[in-house]
Amino acid sequence: MKDLFDMISKKSSKLTTVTYSTSFSMGIRVFDRRFHDPIYAIYGFVRFADEIVDSFHGFDKKKLLENFKRDTYAAIEDEISLNPILNNFQWAVNTYKIDHDTIHTFLRSMEMDLYKETYDRKAYEAYILGSAEVVGLMCLRVFCEGDEQKYQELKPSAMRLGAAFQKINFLRDLQQDYQGLGRSYFPGIDITAFDQEAKAKIEQEIEADFMAGLEGIRKLPQGARFGVYLAYIYFYSLFKKIKKSKAERLLRERVRVSDPEKYALLFASFFRTKLQMI
Repeated sequence: MKDLFDMISKKSSKLTTVTYSTSFSMGIRVFDRRFHDPIYAIYGFVRFADEIVDSFHGFDKKKLLENFKRDTYAAIEDEISLNPILNNFQWAVNTYKIDHDTIHTFLRSMEMDLYKETYDRKAYEAYILGSAEVVGLMCLRVFCEGDEQKYQELKPSAMRLGAAFQKINFLRDLQQDYQGLGRSYFPGIDITAFDQEAKAKIEQEIEADFMAGLEGIRKLPQGARFGVYLAYIYFYSLFKKIKKSKAERLLRERVRVSDPEKYALLFASFFRTKLQMI
């Protein structure tokens, strides 16, 4: 009956993805079917870790994260876990030979959220590496399906794309992170005095990351290209909305792309990919 448990584990990861993120689940659905389960597995894992540090107020977050880390490493070594999310993640890690150092780096960034409230440049770059860039590398391992040469070729672009996504999330969640969690990720910026000049500098960084990321998307295997491009287009659309917004607006509310806009982007991205316009 192990197959039945593994099926439940896969469904748990998918349910987690669909429940927490309409945009990522939309992107995953347009991947070739062989990529669905492993990408759901990765998202479920990173989502649960993120929830520990962001949402479980009133509980011992440090202890919960330590337990989660211990259970993650045990699941990978034992090739099984009674936690369905970790059972599915270990399957993806062991099947696609996902680098263990990317997992360690990701979990270290989650630990940073337990203690750090403001970030200097070094801590900021370390956090983005762990929380976003290495997650992109986990997914890239899946897409390359053992092709080490392709993985190494696309690795820098995948990291830049992950960095762009994370920096956009920081801008989008500026008010929530600062007022709700007491965090300020951008180095050298006083959130209480956040202005257009500071916003423009961050946007220049993001624009450069996006350009580097797009180069890698063009070289992805066919079964993954459309889904990653859709995520790129969604985040770039959010980025354009943020660029048009005044700095003070970001301190008041969360800029978002509506569901109808997301579906319009889906169809536009589909035709651009089919016509090889990317």
